[in-house]
Amino acid sequence: MGIYAESKEGRSILHVDGEMTIYQAADIKNELMGHLASSEGVDIDLSAVSELDSAGLQLLILAKREATQTGKSLRLLSHSQAVLDVLDICNLAAYFGDPVVMSPSAHH
Repeated sequence: MGIYAESKEGRSILHVDGEMTIYQAADIKNELMGHLASSEGVDIDLSAVSELDSAGLQLLILAKREATQTGKSLRLLSHSQAVLDVLDICNLAAYFGDPVVMSPSAHH
């Protein structure tokens, strides 16, 4: 698992690569919260997420709640098939308010 960050026009763009599971939860949480605190908003590119479990989903919900409470925006981008499956099962796509766009690799 890796998170690669870049900054563009005051926003942090985080590219998550690999699993978002309980095994990476603490590291992901620290990274997400740090970027939320230090930027105007955060975009999370989920196109390379290979697995998302309930702990990873809870982190996305936490980040969305924190962004809302601090008046910042959080956007989920380029959902992988693993992310789409979990959002669909939990009926949470509308909660995040982002258009659910599959990455090109999710079509396989």
